[in-house]
Amino acid sequence: MTGITKRGLIGTTTALAAAAILPARRAAAQDMPAHERQLYEAAQREGELTWYTGQLQAEPSEAIGRAFTERYPGVRCNVVRTTSQVAFQRLSQDARARVAQCDVFSSTDYSHFTYLKGEGRLMAYKPENAAGMVKAARDAADSDGHFQITYLALYMLGRRTDQLSEADAPKSWREITDPKWKDKMAVGHPGFSGAIGNWAIMMKAMYGVGFFREFERNKPQIGRSAGDPVTTLNAGERVVGVGIPSASTLFSISRGNPLALIYPSDGTLLVPAPSAAIGNAPKPNAAKLFMEYVCGPAYSRTVREFRAESLRPEVPPPEGSRPLDEIKTITPTPRQVQTEMTEVRELWRDTFGV
Repeated sequence: MTGITKRGLIGTTTALAAAAILPARRAAAQDMPAHERQLYEAAQREGELTWYTGQLQAEPSEAIGRAFTERYPGVRCNVVRTTSQVAFQRLSQDARARVAQCDVFSSTDYSHFTYLKGEGRLMAYKPENAAGMVKAARDAADSDGHFQITYLALYMLGRRTDQLSEADAPKSWREITDPKWKDKMAVGHPGFSGAIGNWAIMMKAMYGVGFFREFERNKPQIGRSAGDPVTTLNAGERVVGVGIPSASTLFSISRGNPLALIYPSDGTLLVPAPSAAIGNAPKPNAAKLFMEYVCGPAYSRTVREFRAESLRPEVPPPEGSRPLDEIKTITPTPRQVQTEMTEVRELWRDTFGV
């Protein structure tokens, strides 16, 4: 290869790569409303963002990150997926160490956001795309624009269809305290999962602290995430999942696992789960762009593939789920979550020993 230096070859290759990327960026930009296009231009100079999330499971979370980068070429989304409590602990450790790593934080624990807002650690940014979201998402968002609802999570009971018939399965939360379900159930942990914390608050409100003592006598297998019991049911280790997410269960069913959802007669838990841009985000424009994305239709189309509820009226509900207006739901108030979450975690540890 005469007349071409190594440096020249590298330079040519780089130029060709840039030439291939630029048309993709232009095509993506043409599909954006003006407010997104302006943020995208600024976010390209930052090049990336880091997302701490405990909302969806690992596979859909990674898919969201990829879909964001495909929509906004040149802005990479670094996904850090854990349980909600672990994500919050990591964010808290960053703050104590005076290190800014997280740009956007998502959790199933509403109290995380009221606390962070009170500490002045959230960016006051209300995405323009939020105006087009479904009413349930708009109503639960922060009125000052510090956080938005990005996941309307449904948590219920589930069963293995090859080991437990619909007629024999529990029909309500109250029924899981029946001794016949001893050694047959799996559940997450409120110390790790904000969703299970919300569920515990509602069970205490509806049935008192005695509910937990009766539930403990049935020796449920306790994981961490609300999604862990889905894995346990798939493995055939237990036949009833307690407080399992609709999205993960429906996605598992779509892959051929013998599971079925049970909508409890005493109410399916609905958890409005927020996201927020962090006040000291190292990539603030990319953080704002990500918030626009999760409030827009492209995000709802992505999560729908993993059976999560749509946040946009123009995107239909996921296959296999019931419309929200046909389901009896229960939801703790933001004040209940803020004031009772620590109490129910301690109650859980005292009762179950974990």
